[in-house]
Amino acid sequence: MDLSRRSLFTSAIAFSLFSGLGLTACASRASSNTASSTGASGTAATGSLALSSAGWSHDAENDVYYQIGLNYVTSPIAPDYETLGIYVPGAYVTGIDNGDGTHKVTVNTSGSVNGFTPATAPVVLPVNTPGYASQKPPTQYSYDSISEYMAAGFIYVHAGLRGKDSNTDSYVGNAPWGVTDLKAAVRYLRYNSASLPGSMDRIFVFGHSGGGAQSSVMGVSGDSPLYTTYLEHLGAAMTSSDGTAISDAIAGVMAWCPITSLNVGNAAYEWNMGQFASSGTRAEGTWTAAYSKDLAAAFAETVNELGLTDSKGTALKLERSSKGVYLTGSYYDHVVAEITTSLNNFLADTAFPYTPSSRQMAGMEPGGGGGPSGQGGTPPSGETPGGQNPGGGQPPGGESSGSSTTYTTVEEYIAYLNGENLWVTYDSASNTATITGLQGFVTSQKNPSKDVGAFDAPDRSATENIVMGKGTQGLHFSKLSRDVLAANESTYSSLTGWSDDLAASTWDSDFATTDEVGGDVLSRAQMYEPLYYLLKSQSGQGSSRVAPNWRIRSGITQGDAASTVEINLALALQALGGTKVDFATVWGQGHTMAERTGDGTANFISWVKEASS
Repeated sequence: MDLSRRSLFTSAIAFSLFSGLGLTACASRASSNTASSTGASGTAATGSLALSSAGWSHDAENDVYYQIGLNYVTSPIAPDYETLGIYVPGAYVTGIDNGDGTHKVTVNTSGSVNGFTPATAPVVLPVNTPGYASQKPPTQYSYDSISEYMAAGFIYVHAGLRGKDSNTDSYVGNAPWGVTDLKAAVRYLRYNSASLPGSMDRIFVFGHSGGGAQSSVMGVSGDSPLYTTYLEHLGAAMTSSDGTAISDAIAGVMAWCPITSLNVGNAAYEWNMGQFASSGTRAEGTWTAAYSKDLAAAFAETVNELGLTDSKGTALKLERSSKGVYLTGSYYDHVVAEITTSLNNFLADTAFPYTPSSRQMAGMEPGGGGGPSGQGGTPPSGETPGGQNPGGGQPPGGESSGSSTTYTTVEEYIAYLNGENLWVTYDSASNTATITGLQGFVTSQKNPSKDVGAFDAPDRSATENIVMGKGTQGLHFSKLSRDVLAANESTYSSLTGWSDDLAASTWDSDFATTDEVGGDVLSRAQMYEPLYYLLKSQSGQGSSRVAPNWRIRSGITQGDAASTVEINLALALQALGGTKVDFATVWGQGHTMAERTGDGTANFISWVKEASS
């Protein structure tokens, strides 16, 4: 991690931080003012991606040099999104006033901030895209949202990214364009690394919810050939003028509540939560209740085929149980152990009296288009602070937002958790708790807030149907869900609520729909599946560069996704080798920037510092 900047991206030693993965080097520091790319027409094109050294603005009060409105591709498909802003602590550069409000900047190799130098400073990129929404690029300067990163000595890069809400008559923002845009932005930075301070082998991305998901996809899919056609389509920097490849692999990912593994999302949701509910779309006699049970069973079959192992190398499996669906086996025990660990971490961290509270979401500032967004603001449609969708679910810690309930002692809090059904026992001598199993926890703390078909809805109404759709048209994308439907249609057709419009055959036509680059729905869903790149049971293991540093946090009470999403991601990363994974589920927190203690931004900065040492 301490290689000099001028030797980082030669083909011989590029990305030594990914050593041990058996992949060839793909990164290069550009030595020319042009980059080879492919334009939207599919034909070869050459355009200037060179960063102007004379185009910097200067915030003299806070000593920050910055440029905004930088085109990071040569053939932008979405010009109002595909620009970025770069923000640099003044100590890293020497600026000369051009007399017109701009400055000519050169790297000051002797500068330092908080122990970092221009050669070692980490580069951080926010991915504030809750619900896989878009991220507007900055159009004006704001210091407040970057102040902590500047003080830490980081280079802050805010890139515009398309999303499900950026669909227009001219272009679309469905998957995989959000991650593709992010990859193109990283390639732009590497192309211009000779004129920028910052260590390009220390690029970190961070985000919450859909932003955490896209950060995770970015972290596992470095230089994946699945993205090549998409990158070429918009004119991303693919090679320098001497033909050396430029990489989009990164060093680390901070993901809060990443909603990934969408293909199995419906099934995971029903196994984790849905099988313990009996109202709404899970009411007895409805076809969706039967679908819920079948999805839960299908999730068990999927888990057993993944090849997941724990830290000791023990195979994690689900087995049939006498009560409920597959509520026994080593995988079940692992999930219960994670819940128990989360509760005991909470007891170790928390001083009583204790008043539950929710935490701040990571999202774009209302209206977007301002300076680099930090955390806060109004989440896009389909997401609410605390993870509560309208019409159901339980707020963080089982309390309503703004609740003034205070628990004076641990015993009083444990009594609240148990309610009328004992599922938690507490040993005051050791200040530790034990839980009886998954059902007690879910019934008390993690009620489902989504209908059956949580991610790929039977009527294509879920947020993710648009994410994997075409423009504003939602499309089915979960082959697992389609196969469950096909196998059980004869049963479902005799139950309440069934319609022939829901038949599996309607999914097949969606699967055949292609985007403007020719990618079909199933291949695009695969591109957004982290486990595809990580597990031996999946065909993509070894086809990409995986980030070596990961920090994953999830609010354990969220009704937005199954706990298995983050658990499986952490397990797959830990088993891969060559990765450092800091993973925790946070008790009493929902769909938020969940942290055991402290502030999410401060904790992220501290983690990046540690990972960069």
